[in-house]
Parts: sequence; structure tokens; C-alpha cells
Amino acid sequence: MSVKDLSKDELELLSHKDLTNMLLKERGAMNTVDLFKEITTLLELPNSVFENKIGDYYTTLTTDKRFIMLDDGKWDLRENHTSDKVVTLHENEEEEEEEEEEVSESKDEEETEEDSDDDYDSTRNEDEFDDSDDDLKDLVIIDEDELELEE
Repeated sequence: MSVKDLSKDELELLSHKDLTNMLLKERGAMNTVDLFKEITTLLELPNSVFENKIGDYYTTLTTDKRFIMLDDGKWDLRENHTSDKVVTLHENEEEEEEEEEEVSESKDEEETEEDSDDDYDSTRNEDEFDDSDDDLKDLVIIDEDELELEE
């Protein structure tokens, strides 16, 4: 059913999002101003409504998943557009993961060769550092008031 075929009462029962959906199905991609101007004309709303509510209308379009903003700034129905980029991105991610695995494997091989040549004992350094709080057991915290009393 066309928007033009609906009575004013029927139009008033529809939300702005539903009217937008119908307009985009009938006419194709449109910019925000043209869409909202068409809706206010259909509903016979004054220009003050257009001026005061266009920001809210734009926010409504951005939060509704049925609509998508195109590169040229026009709105269209998401169902009219495929998302080839997602598929391509997914394929690229798989290729990158495979390359990372190959690089990781070659690094592991290099490290193994280096480890065999080096007589470094990694456990030796762990014993040299003691993270216990024994050094802090005699620590006393003095309040500023107590510090003034001592002076």
C-alpha cells in the first residue's frame, strides 16, 4: 500500500519510523531533510515541528536497524544493501591468522636454537628477587597531626 493511499487518520497512527520505511520502499534513498519534510507534509504539521524535531528524527533513524546511511548522506533500507565487506573482512582475518601462526612457528624455532647455544639459567634470576613484604613489616605510618606533635 502506498503512503499516498492512506488517509490522514491512518497516517497519524503510524510512527515516523514506519512512515520512513514506507517512503524508502516507494521512492528509494533520500536524505534526512527530504524524508522528514515529506512526513511533516503528509501529516500536515507546521514548519515549527520540522525545525524543532528534525534532530530527534535523525537520532531515530540512526538507532533503528532497518535504516542505513549511505556514503552520499542518503538513507535507505538496510535490506536493499548487502554487506560484502563483512565477508571480505572475515576472509582477510583468516589469512592474517594463518600468517601469524607461520611467523610464530618460525620464531619458536629460532628461540629453540638460541636457547641451546646459551648457558643462561632462567631460574637463577628468580631466586635473586624476593617479593616478600619483610622489608615493610617495620614500616609505621604517621599521620600529619602526629608528625606536628613530635616536633
